[in-house]
Amino acid sequence: MKIKMPRGVLRETLLMALNSVRSHKFRSFLTVLGIVIGVMTAITIASILTGLRHNIIAIIEEYGTNNIYAFHLSTGPRVNVDRSERLRKPLTVADADAISAQASAVEDLALVSPNVGYGGGPFDDNITYQGHNYRWGNTSGVTPNYANIANVTVREGRFITELDEQQRGNVVVIGVNAADSLFPGQQSGIAGTKVRMGGLNFEIIGVLEKRKAGFFGENEEDNAVFIPFRTAQKVAPARGWMLFVIRARSGMVNEALTQSEEILRRRRNVKFGDPNNFDIKTADKFIEQFDSITAMVGVIAIAISSLGLLVGGIGVMNIMLVSVTERTKEIGVRKALGARRRDIVRQFLFEAMTLTFFGGVLGVLLAIGISRIVMLLVPSLPASIPPWAVVSGLTVSVGVGLIFGVWPARKASRLDPIECLRYE
Repeated sequence: MKIKMPRGVLRETLLMALNSVRSHKFRSFLTVLGIVIGVMTAITIASILTGLRHNIIAIIEEYGTNNIYAFHLSTGPRVNVDRSERLRKPLTVADADAISAQASAVEDLALVSPNVGYGGGPFDDNITYQGHNYRWGNTSGVTPNYANIANVTVREGRFITELDEQQRGNVVVIGVNAADSLFPGQQSGIAGTKVRMGGLNFEIIGVLEKRKAGFFGENEEDNAVFIPFRTAQKVAPARGWMLFVIRARSGMVNEALTQSEEILRRRRNVKFGDPNNFDIKTADKFIEQFDSITAMVGVIAIAISSLGLLVGGIGVMNIMLVSVTERTKEIGVRKALGARRRDIVRQFLFEAMTLTFFGGVLGVLLAIGISRIVMLLVPSLPASIPPWAVVSGLTVSVGVGLIFGVWPARKASRLDPIECLRYE
């Protein structure tokens, strides 16, 4: 005959567990300290990584989600660098012309000559003006359509035009960091100023608007120094590196990617089945690369938090075994009054899970507090706590209590009630 559990038994059992935790506050805190540290570490790291990922997505959306990037070297965040890449031949203007002419899914294509003032090169891209200088510029030669493809906004003046490109003019468009360094405290009247760069006179024709998205408050474009593409080829002809920024037609990103890749493979004599000797990817691939790197960071965070959870779990099991010994007579009284083994097991399991649950809650609160403090002290450091991290932290905490509370609970349930009542 199956005996039904009276109503309120679970509630009474939970209240008993809470009272037990409340009666030993400091001991309970020390017991779950490992769980607090483990949950706090995992959620804090998850919040920072999630914030960084949101920043990457915002940057990509700001530059254009229909864009495709082609370069002879691998681009984006990487863990390993293939040395054989250095032997690859750069892309050419003829390659760009072939894509524009043959890829029907491609709407436009901009040429970029990156890092014109490379170390050891003939062109020193240090900009000087009336005793001020700017050494940290990322000087690139770009075609006039780059502004439209990359959604560039000019705060003052204008961007490079076709006339500048055809005449190989010594004109330059600078980012906000360059403007602040060369013209401290000056927010306007910069366009039209003559500066020196690479031993030549250049006219500043425009100042870029600061991008909204960026890492730690900074965007690569804030340090940008743009000159006409042909001017870059004139001042640094030996560089030869070329980046293609390809805009696909609306809704045809994958088709544009496939067509451009096939054209480049054919022009660069890549045999069937061989890997590309160039890099071409959509904006989504940059997110995938970031995720692959952060996955390793996540594994390390899980390993660190697992140690804390393991230590916390062992502490919970130890304190529960002590609790069984301290409450031997109580267990005997309960059994004498009709409590079954499963009632005793449930009581001690609930107590262990309640203990670890409070540890998880404290870990979550500390993680939220740390994230807020970090954002307050370093506003440019993103931190966004994902709901799944909070739910996972609390679930794992309760799971630790369940797993490490089984042995003490079973030990308590197997005690002989007569021996328990005799225990002093």
